[in-house]
Amino acid sequence: MNRDHRCRQPSATNTRDGEERRVGVEIELSGLDYEVLVKRAAELLGGSAHATGRYVSQVETSLGTFTVELDSDPIKDLDLQDDRLPESIQELGGHAMDLIDYAAERIVPLELISPPLPFSKLDMVESLCDGLRASGALGSREALIYAFGLQLNPELPSTDADTLVNYLRAFALLYDWLKSRHQLDISRKFTPYIEPWHHDYIDLLMSEDYAPDLDRLMEDYLWYNPTRNRALDLLPLFAYLDRDKVTRHVQDARIKARPTLHYRLPDCDIDNPEWHFSRVWNDWVVLDNLACDARRLTALTEEFRDSRKIRFRNLATSWKERCHEWLIQNPA
Repeated sequence: MNRDHRCRQPSATNTRDGEERRVGVEIELSGLDYEVLVKRAAELLGGSAHATGRYVSQVETSLGTFTVELDSDPIKDLDLQDDRLPESIQELGGHAMDLIDYAAERIVPLELISPPLPFSKLDMVESLCDGLRASGALGSREALIYAFGLQLNPELPSTDADTLVNYLRAFALLYDWLKSRHQLDISRKFTPYIEPWHHDYIDLLMSEDYAPDLDRLMEDYLWYNPTRNRALDLLPLFAYLDRDKVTRHVQDARIKARPTLHYRLPDCDIDNPEWHFSRVWNDWVVLDNLACDARRLTALTEEFRDSRKIRFRNLATSWKERCHEWLIQNPA
């Protein structure tokens, strides 16, 4: 593997309990038939595949179980040959399902979902993406209607309030920088980048005297962001910490409780030979390192607060530009 395309390690590689941190990866793509994707994923991962449902298969590997599925619950669950249906519909069911399958594989993304992977094993995802590209996988450049995405679910070094506030501030600070690096111009014309959080919540988060306990932090977030539709979604983590609290604000069966952040990127440019999973991951490492470095985080936070003041420099220079310049001048 090219050393320039390796997944870097953050400064905090272990949890507070001393275990290596892990991350789940979710990749949406098209260009391959479902059965072809299942077979090719098993080959690239050195695993064995078996079906667990209609349009759902699992690939067993040495690092855990990967899942390949069609990213549409209604189509996965559809069965026109169910014995409970009228016989006339059952007779047509097989032919109708063939047409539905043909259409679904061309307009609905297929999704490849990893198990929680140790940070040190992420180069396998780089190799997997390269192999799928060589096999004909397509991403956002070929999907003008559906901007196929990529999602990271990184485990946190700790889930105490101070650590969470640091990660949330780091994300708010680097959001524009990340956005400029990872959204394709072609998909930007058709789909908006998922917003980070409500702007009033960012103002609260970045205020100088904001130091909430865990209960207050969750209540504040849920008040301003009672939705899954956020670039950095805290609902899975908060459901893991306090399911009842989340349910009081958001009723959504799709929320899966887990001790991780949930970072949604709007694009997966897997068919572009210049695109690499490692670049996406390594940009996250920049954020992770910032969150774990109190000195640098405080300095960039103060820079952000200064950027909100009415000054000529702030009118002439965007926060994205200032942030990019600051990162160059203050490397981890």
